Amino acid sequence: MQARQAIVTNLSDCSLTPLAEIGPQLVLGFAAPRFFADPDFAPWLARAFPQARRLVVSTAGEISSQGVSNDSAVITALHFGQAGFRVAATDVADMDDSREAGRRLAGQLPGDGLRAVLLLSQGVRVNGSELIAGVVSVLGKAIPLTGGLAGDYGAFSRTWALLDEQVSDTLMLAVGFYGEALDFAHGSFGGWNSFGPARRATRAAGNVLYELDGEPALEVYRRYLGDYARDLPASGLLFPFAILSGDREETGLIRTLLGVDEVDGSLTLAGDIPQDGYLKLMHASTEALVDGAEAAAEAARRMARGDGQGLGILVSCIGRKLVMGDRVDEEVEAVGEVLGQNCVLTGFYSNGEISPFLETTECKLHNQTMTITYLGETG
Repeated sequence: MQARQAIVTNLSDCSLTPLAEIGPQLVLGFAAPRFFADPDFAPWLARAFPQARRLVVSTAGEISSQGVSNDSAVITALHFGQAGFRVAATDVADMDDSREAGRRLAGQLPGDGLRAVLLLSQGVRVNGSELIAGVVSVLGKAIPLTGGLAGDYGAFSRTWALLDEQVSDTLMLAVGFYGEALDFAHGSFGGWNSFGPARRATRAAGNVLYELDGEPALEVYRRYLGDYARDLPASGLLFPFAILSGDREETGLIRTLLGVDEVDGSLTLAGDIPQDGYLKLMHASTEALVDGAEAAAEAARRMARGDGQGLGILVSCIGRKLVMGDRVDEEVEAVGEVLGQNCVLTGFYSNGEISPFLETTECKLHNQTMTITYLGETG
């Protein structure tokens, strides 16, 4: 596999000719929302890569081999020698359509030789847990899913996707990868620490949390946040929830806040909350988050088989970016050191991350994690 990359800040100032020289079949892009409002964005990519499938989603920050950038577009061109791929797309009507949208995507990916799926979804009007459940209901649990939900710099109002000539705020994309030559690996890790007592979700429906221990969830949440409560919902990115097991042990699942409802006192989270399940609040330090990113990279490296050029797709949560501030590059640097100089890095800060748990193919929606997808070829 060959991979080349460009970081774009202005369409008129950047030539993509060096990327086109490898004859790419697939182009992956992660771009600030402003690019999708530019009517020349899709035609500009089409002129540079007329023979390639072109997929781009909006972000809350862009990741490249050079680190983290803002208000840019990271464009990565890929040429596969032996592995194959197929692109699937569908529009999502609203959050209630999430599971069916997953089924529609999976139905476009024939199973013969399918090794893995990369999901790049609309990031606001979607229940990520239901999206994954829909895909799994068609493809089964043995096919690993990775990817993430598009971002909009923490506004949680409108996200975008581009497929070839189409630009839309309702589009969901999936790429199925095929063949024994594909070298696919993944890793996911958080680095957050829980605090306070475990509280029971006495009323929850899907990804909306209405009550904790019989009290309005928003009221309980505000008490914990103290001065940070003034800046809700944005400050909620700094205080996600840990989903606990029935015996109140941590499961590795984290849920971040998407929005609050002042009328009914509810919290809308980025994934499902189990009715009568237990949750704890979480917080983190920069050092812990960087260690978590390194652990995710180590997990992916253990799974990878080849030593040729590879691509590392990093999907990290906007909440992690806010916690780390000016030190956010450190988590990308930690991943790069583990995966090595022969691995091109790309990715984005997201509204939710999609990955299996470590060493399994069981896929979940994660929040506040660093998830890594490694693509390469063997033989």
